[in-house]
Amino acid sequence: MAKIEVNGALLAYDEAGSGNPVVLVHAGIADRRMWRGLVPALAARHRVIAVDLRGYGDSELPAAPFAHHDDVVGLLDALGIASAALVGCSFGGRVAADAALAHPERVSALALFGAPVSGNEWSEETERLWEELVGEVNPEDLAATAAGEVRFWVVGPTRRPEDVDPELIRFAEEMDRQALAAEKALSAVEAGELDPPAIDRLTELRMPVLVGTGADDVADLRRLADRIAAEAPQGVRLPDVPDAAHLLPLERPEPVNAALLDFLP
Repeated sequence: MAKIEVNGALLAYDEAGSGNPVVLVHAGIADRRMWRGLVPALAARHRVIAVDLRGYGDSELPAAPFAHHDDVVGLLDALGIASAALVGCSFGGRVAADAALAHPERVSALALFGAPVSGNEWSEETERLWEELVGEVNPEDLAATAAGEVRFWVVGPTRRPEDVDPELIRFAEEMDRQALAAEKALSAVEAGELDPPAIDRLTELRMPVLVGTGADDVADLRRLADRIAAEAPQGVRLPDVPDAAHLLPLERPEPVNAALLDFLP
């Protein structure tokens, strides 16, 4: 692990390999460790940087206003990188898409996995699923909240917990407990949003865009992936990966590695 100052905050990151740079941006229920199955394969051809967003993992959270998508580009500045491919999962995909829209000249390619881009609204179907699968949880109970979020996102609405590797569930809950603590701290800091948001600007994503989801992720995100791939001028939609839900790159790294090595410049 290394740390570097980005827009007044020390961000933690792991770096491996050489070649065209690729920045990996983690999900909101995770941290940079979720990329553990991708870094070795990608680093065989690329300079791979897995970052903890501000407040998450080992990164700091100063009280000053900030924007996650500006931090991603600030990381490129701090590392002397003119442009990079961005790979994001879930909230990290939202951040990566926002960075690509706010700073298009800095993003050579964009890969999004289960990404609810900014401005996206959840359907009533998804809200009902949450009530059925998770229900009311005390937000002060981080362990119970993490267990509920992992049940919904990592197991997914079409699988049972016993269908999923117990080590994946354990690791996801560990990451999510830390992420929930980070989100509580982040709620006290002013965070900038992309304006206008990405949902109505997908045609502006003019770099190559790869979009994928797990077959067991929520239907909203599979439909949104279809839309992103259709509206981005160079969008490519991967087939849904079987037996995988929201943290696709963590749960099924092999097909994700293969897709990215074929896609990345």
